[in-house]
Amino acid sequence: MPADKEIFVEVRNLHKSFGAQHVLKGVSAKVYKGETLVLLGGSGGGKSVLMKHFIGLLSPDSGEVIVEGENISKMSERRLGKVRRKMGMMFQNGALFDSMTVGQNIAFPLRMGGEKDEAKIQELVSESLEIVRLPNQEAKMPSDLSGGMRKRVALARAIVDRPACVLFDEPHAGLDPITADTIDHLVKDLQSDHGMTNVIVTHEMRSVFRIADRVMFLKEGQVYWVGAPEELKASEDPELSNFIHGRSGEEWDE
Repeated sequence: MPADKEIFVEVRNLHKSFGAQHVLKGVSAKVYKGETLVLLGGSGGGKSVLMKHFIGLLSPDSGEVIVEGENISKMSERRLGKVRRKMGMMFQNGALFDSMTVGQNIAFPLRMGGEKDEAKIQELVSESLEIVRLPNQEAKMPSDLSGGMRKRVALARAIVDRPACVLFDEPHAGLDPITADTIDHLVKDLQSDHGMTNVIVTHEMRSVFRIADRVMFLKEGQVYWVGAPEELKASEDPELSNFIHGRSGEEWDE
């Protein structure tokens, strides 16, 4: 990235263990404002664990997490709440409340954040559904939706309070290629039309080459490689090449 690019999140020498499992082993990384960064790597490599540190869902055993100049590693929950409002998160399974309507699901973070103005809530919910191309769906229940629609409602909830950054945990999981393409277009729209920063954990290589500005490859809890998707595609590194092509042995089209 250009030297003058602003840093949104920076992690420094991050370590995290769960019992005897040392998941992050001295990870240092930067997320730049306005970019789409994709985190790649094998299962258990630490991708989702790293991303959850960005928003303070996990605290490091050692190291620092800096969000727009603020060290959130040891922040109180009260102060951390203000930082978290800068970010939205779309979980892998959507994590919608089945007992709530679509509109209530999307409005949930607004109400949890203390918003009392119902007219404003409804306006933001409606706008979020427009952004994810599901207008006028507020009254439906999650059970009425397809898997792809549930993902888009989850995205609408993640962006309803207009965060500066959206974190995506396996947004393509369980989706057919056409629906996955829709998610990719929405990711790029958030970046180009709304100036949002995107961080995405995915194994969908076709999407990586379509949406990423930068790719970070994690291996065994450490940053193994960082670069542009074009550099990743051209790399002769066996570790990277096997990961990209190993599943099918074919080239990935943009």
